[in-house]
Order: sequence, then C-alpha cells, then structure tokens
Amino acid sequence: MASTDLKLEDVGTLTPPGLIGRLVRLIFGGLSLYYVYGLWSIWNQKLTVDGHIEPLIWNGVFASLLLVSYVINIGYCRDWKKMPALSSFLYLLIIALIGWQSIGSWENTILATGIAIWELYIFIHLGLSFVLAAIIATPGCEMRAFHHLYGVVTGTNTKEHHCQIGPLSAIDRWERKLIE
Repeated sequence: MASTDLKLEDVGTLTPPGLIGRLVRLIFGGLSLYYVYGLWSIWNQKLTVDGHIEPLIWNGVFASLLLVSYVINIGYCRDWKKMPALSSFLYLLIIALIGWQSIGSWENTILATGIAIWELYIFIHLGLSFVLAAIIATPGCEMRAFHHLYGVVTGTNTKEHHCQIGPLSAIDRWERKLIE
C-alpha cells in the first residue's frame, strides 16, 4: 500500500530512470501542465457559468486530494502523513461555507476561485517536477527533482525517495529488466 510517509534514501541508492521512464515522466508533466493551461484559460473568462462551477475545475478535485500529501511531504521533505490532504479538505470546506454564506449557493465564484488556486499550485508543482525529473533523470520520485537539481548544481548530496504511487516504479523496473 502506498504511504505518504517520508522515507529518504542516501544518494546513489536508487537507479535513475531510463529513456522510457523519462519519456513517461515528460508525458505526465505535459498532462499536468496542460491541465494548468486549461485552468488558466478559464480563469480569464468565467469560473462559473449560469451559477455552476466549470466542470474543468471539478475534474481535478479528487486527483488533487489524492496527490497533495505526496506533493507536499516529498516535495518539501516533511513527514506530515495525510495532514496536507486533511488540511486541503478543510480549506475547501471552509471556502464552500464562506461562499454559501455570502451568496446562498454551494456552487459559487468564491468556491470556484478557491479550488482553482489550490489546483493550480498542485498541478504546477507536479507538472514542473515531472518535466524536471525527465530532463535530469531524477532517481526515484519526481517530487525530489528540485532537490536533485540543487544537488547537481551545488555538488552536494541530496536524499532520494522511492516512488510509491502510480506506474513509474513498475515502468522503471520493467525498463531495467529489458536492458539486463
């Protein structure tokens, strides 16, 4: 079972991804940033239409709640377990209550703006991490890509984190078996 626990390994413990793993990371990064582009595109138009929040905004809520703990914990070297997801849920609930109290409807611009800002952060962080991990072949989890870049640029050792969720670990193992 995937865990949001922070389990850092010494530098050199994990094998960097191969060409296929890097390509998959680049694709995931592109998809994340494409979602950001979609959110940004509707930001300048309307986040709500006829009293309803745009479906694109709702599309990322579930995925964001699943990913936020990984993005925060691994990306910032914190061991807060599921606290980022719980905090995000409470944030969304408070924003929804404020919007409902102010406007009288659950679907309102206040909630839409709150969700969009939250999703923009998560998917920008995730997308840039994927792209950077693909470019510099970050071993393990892509959320460590910025730390890995810092280590490469400064010549210091940075810890690595085994990727626990998604298909990346399986793809990297499969690719290593192909090469052996």
